[in-house]
Amino acid sequence: MTWAVEVEGLNKSFGDKHVVKDVSIRVEEGRITGFLGPNGSGKTTTLRMLCGLLTPDSGRGCALGLDIVKDAREIKRRTGYMTQRFSLYEDLTVQENLDFMAQVHELDHRRERVDAALERLGLTDRRRQLAGTLSGGWKQRLALSAATLHEPKLLLLDEPTAGVDPKARRAFWDEIHALAAKGLTVMVSTHYMDEAERCHDIAYIAYGRLIARGTAEEVIAGSGLVTFRAEGPDADRLAAELRARPGVESAAAFGLALHVSGTDRAALEAAIAPWRHEPWRWEQVEPTLEDVFIHLMGKAEAEE
Repeated sequence: MTWAVEVEGLNKSFGDKHVVKDVSIRVEEGRITGFLGPNGSGKTTTLRMLCGLLTPDSGRGCALGLDIVKDAREIKRRTGYMTQRFSLYEDLTVQENLDFMAQVHELDHRRERVDAALERLGLTDRRRQLAGTLSGGWKQRLALSAATLHEPKLLLLDEPTAGVDPKARRAFWDEIHALAAKGLTVMVSTHYMDEAERCHDIAYIAYGRLIARGTAEEVIAGSGLVTFRAEGPDADRLAAELRARPGVESAAAFGLALHVSGTDRAALEAAIAPWRHEPWRWEQVEPTLEDVFIHLMGKAEAEE
């Protein structure tokens, strides 16, 4: 197994705010790793330290075989970074933006590289369109083209599909998987559970600490969470009452159904017992990644 990223004990503070706390993580080459966590959890700061954009206060590690502190400049040259906000020039055309990025990276055969990038992401017919007039989905494609134009070995995506429609999001993820299949290592922060499930593995960060790591299936299995699903007339409306009962960590509507979760099976079964009769139908189900996300968030808040 080859590690694209291997860091240990990373810490970062801004003033008196300790944003990243002793984070250690390894990311396998050619994998897509999703970083999950609430706002302000330290996801973006961690990603920026991994690609040399921020220097950790303490800790050590390597990215692409290079020291993240001593070789930060070279790591940046080999890394693509796509921010949440569209960061290219809106008053330049699609092609002009890519031409500019090719010059920034001092690439050879710039015309051929730009043409290939336009073709790969379906931007050829829009090459003369001003970037500022593109829809969210097309801006996303352009930003991804710019971030991968120099053929990086590591790609960091910071909530890249915020505000993008489902069709454009699916096309984006198809392209990410195609890039990973060619050996590109991708790390992406996201709040979308369906996107986390598209990743090969995930890392959950809360209050600056890494508190869960593995595939989605491994994280769900390791949560210790027990979930019951209820269906029937107005089952979804039982959530507020159930949340107040001992043993219930979360109760959330999923359409007309209800998911009720907790880690103490006996207490959970006692909590739902008054409603375990007709017209409601109950069954134990595997927790969703969203169920686990809420569980981990609550656990982290309590520990903090």
